[in-house]
Amino acid sequence: QVQLVESGGGLVQPGKSLRLSCAASDGILDRYNIAWFRQAPGKEREGVSCINSSNGGNSVYADSVKGRFTISVDKTKNTVYLQMTSLNPEDTAVYYCALDHFCTVVDGKVPHYGMDHWGKGTLVTVSS
Repeated sequence: QVQLVESGGGLVQPGKSLRLSCAASDGILDRYNIAWFRQAPGKEREGVSCINSSNGGNSVYADSVKGRFTISVDKTKNTVYLQMTSLNPEDTAVYYCALDHFCTVVDGKVPHYGMDHWGKGTLVTVSS
């Protein structure tokens, strides 16, 4: 079974940092790309970042987070990370990881080349 489990969310003050984790079942990171998405209440889902964990580890970012967020993979732990710095209230959302066929940026956004495998999400709240 394909399993993705997000963790690491919580309450953080503006300007601070937080690292999210996406634990994947065995073999997944050797076969698929992993992407991070987020969705705030009343807003559309937004692609944040994507990494080619199965092929070289190249990564892409949406303009909204570029320079602040870093995606990485540790295959020994079957985990993809999203390190977030300089957080602001606009980053408040439920963050999800998902399988993806491709990692690209189109008009400053990371699209989802749909694979219906998602974790349950982890909530990040940026507030004073």
